[in-house]
Amino acid sequence: MCDQDHFEDDLKKYSRRDLGTMAAAGVGAAMLLPRAADAAEVSGSDVTIKTPDGDCDAYFVAPKTGAHAAVLIWPDIFGLRPAFRQMAQRLAESGYSVLVVNPFYRTMKAPTAEKGANTPIPEVRPLAQSLNATTQTTDAKAFIAWLDAQPQVDKSKKIGTTGYCMGGPIVMRTAAAVPNRVGAAATFHGGGLATDSPDSPHRLIPQMKAQFLIAVAENDDQRDPEAKNVLEKSFAAANLPAEIEVYPAGHGWCPPDTRVHNHEQAEKAWKRMLVLFDKALA
Repeated sequence: MCDQDHFEDDLKKYSRRDLGTMAAAGVGAAMLLPRAADAAEVSGSDVTIKTPDGDCDAYFVAPKTGAHAAVLIWPDIFGLRPAFRQMAQRLAESGYSVLVVNPFYRTMKAPTAEKGANTPIPEVRPLAQSLNATTQTTDAKAFIAWLDAQPQVDKSKKIGTTGYCMGGPIVMRTAAAVPNRVGAAATFHGGGLATDSPDSPHRLIPQMKAQFLIAVAENDDQRDPEAKNVLEKSFAAANLPAEIEVYPAGHGWCPPDTRVHNHEQAEKAWKRMLVLFDKALA
């Protein structure tokens, strides 16, 4: 997961240099995200969420009318930024009330990466290291409680949660922390989902009730090919539906502003997420 020892080597293989140049030049992520033909009209705003550890800055966007199933988005190591606001808006246009948070609010407000997804990993790694299983669980409970208090959220429907890179493990801890609310969970190039650690996220699967989508990066799988098998066995043992697939793309391929963004595979993962949500959050 964002391992500097091989990060530059991976860029040589997976980099989409045209997109990286556009991001560096400040070109908006919106032009890289297709809009559904039947997209709902949405309204978004910056919000502040009180947690046991302080005030978290976040972005909330939902269809302008009605109440809808909620989705909590955990961003990657580069944090809350325009690309994730656009991703949240796109998901809201599909009929969901979406919250994307700044997971590093204890340290600083967003933006937390000076150059967005082009920020050198060593500059942002300390932010990721400032979080742990306890902070992630505390935050998950606070954010879901906040969502349930919003009039745009239909509390009769289950909540979905998605996570990218370091957000993958947080998704799993969210599903375990509030199992009666989280009905669908998706991780995209998530790191450290199944490890030998006593607090490995996969050990929490028996506590979950959500259906899962695990989209694995090709290079992550090459470095840890057994992880997907451990996850598959763990979900099967818990009798939880889980779609686990290795995508022919590099770690970080989904957000549209990363240097390894793969549009074709990102769209495939997005569509699989929508299928999951349509089924599990109905």
